[in-house]
Formats: sequence, C-alpha cells, structure tokens
Amino acid sequence: MKVKRIVSFLPSATELIYELGAQERLFGVTHECNYPSDASNKPRVIESIFEPEKMSSQEIDDKICELSERGEEIYKLITENVSNAKPDLIISQEICEVCSAYTNQVKNAMDILEEKPEIYSMSPHNIQEILKCVKDIAEKIDEVERGKEIVNSLNIRINKIKKVPISNRPKVLGIEWIKPFFTAGHWVPEMIEYSGGINMITKNGEHSRKMDITEIENADPDVLILMPCGFNVQRTVSEYEKYLKDNSRWNKLRAVREKRVFAVDANSFFSKPSIRVVTGIEILAKILHSEIFTGFEVPTNSFLKI
Repeated sequence: MKVKRIVSFLPSATELIYELGAQERLFGVTHECNYPSDASNKPRVIESIFEPEKMSSQEIDDKICELSERGEEIYKLITENVSNAKPDLIISQEICEVCSAYTNQVKNAMDILEEKPEIYSMSPHNIQEILKCVKDIAEKIDEVERGKEIVNSLNIRINKIKKVPISNRPKVLGIEWIKPFFTAGHWVPEMIEYSGGINMITKNGEHSRKMDITEIENADPDVLILMPCGFNVQRTVSEYEKYLKDNSRWNKLRAVREKRVFAVDANSFFSKPSIRVVTGIEILAKILHSEIFTGFEVPTNSFLKI
C-alpha cells in the first residue's frame, strides 16, 4: 500500500521528505522542523515543555537533568494534530538520550490512533548509515529513483573532498556542548576525518558524552570546533563569551592561544543526521584547509573564526 500520510518526529526526516518531493504527504512535524521554511507551516505533533531557544547551555542542561530526575517528559504530544494527521507512516529516531524522549511520544501517538501506522525509526551513527536512511525512507514512500539521485549526489560531494591528498592533518576536537563540555560524537568524528583532520577523544560512531577541561588539555588539539547541539553561529559565540572568553584554563589551550577556535552552525549542518551533514563536511574542509579548498562555496554564516 502506498504511503499517503506521513508524520515526522525528526527534523532531519522532515528535510528529507521535502528533498524527496513528498512534502504534500507530510501531515505532522515537530517544533524543531523549520527547514525548509515551509515546514514551519505544517501542523505540529510535538512541542517542548520549555523554551530552550531562550536559554543558555547551562540552563538547558540543568532543566533536562531536573526533568529526568523527576521522571517527567521533556516533550509533549499534541494529540489533536496527531489524530487529524491519520498517518500511514511515522518517522522517529533512537539516536541520543535527550532526543529519545521522542520515542515515548511515538508510543503515545500509537495509543491514540485507531488505524496503526508503520513506524520507521532512524538510528544512524555514521555517514553511510545516514545515507542508508535516505535510501530506506525513499523506498518506504515510493520515491526510490529520487532517493538514489540524492545518495549519488552526496557521495560525489563526499568523495570530492576525501580524494584530495592532504599531508598535514591537524588534530581537531569538536565540542558539542559548552556548559558542561560534551564531546561531539556519532557522525561528527567521521566528518572531521573526511575533511582532512585527525579527530580527538570520541571515536567514529560513539555517543556524545560529558568531558572536563582536563581531557581537552591532555588531547592538546590544534583546532577547536564549537558546535553546541541545535545552536547556530551567533548563539554559539554568545555561549563562548558567557562561559569561555574569560576562563583561564580555556585561554591556556594551545588552539586558543594560536587563535584556531571556530564556531559553526551546528543546528543546520552538524547536530542532526540529515543530508546537510555533507555541507558540514565541506565547511570543515574550508576551516581546516582553506588553502586547498579555496574554490569551495559554503553557506553564508555557516562558520566564524573566534
């Protein structure tokens, strides 16, 4: 049976549905689904119970810890919109502990829907698994050829970077949260390696995890990439100025002293298992080897040297 009505519990899935040209079949999205801009006009099936966009990384971490300790939900299901969506297919994910709270909402959605939809759960931990999700979802919604075109195009862009001979590879540390510090895990280590860097601390496919500044000092990276999950460049710079600018131990790090610290648009190109991570690889290549990748065009405001 052809999938006619889709609900997305994941921004990267929403992006992909649009890329596959199936947006007319999308009847529900989350509060975080704002790319492409038209996605913001779709009915919301998920909302956060607090307003993270108005909070610092420390405040968000404190709030999530508080809710978790009390056994309370981070997100809420908008039951009326779920019922109205009448989905044949719900796309969800099982990637990180914070986002996996969505899984509870998928169960709640199943409870209220009389006609039970198929559930497809994305759980990629590296680049090829992200591309496999593209293929799988394309098959599920009968857009196989378009799915193949997208995957082929992305692989061409990835290989264009990977095949460039790079002799001088800097040690790079991606930081996924600033207060407290978290390593950047999942597909980010691979993004760093593909773009001509040597990834530090977290290995390919590993979950992001908390770390302290001693680990950063011991790793002694050549380049630091600040990419707080869900933050854009401007918000990341604000976090830097709030928590790191006057931190004495941070300022003693070699990468900081040598002015090789960068903020990137994590929300668009790094945090999500979306096809835009390939743009993220291009951004990193531009940061790490600007002299080699001079011809590369990357989106405006996608990174900033601090």
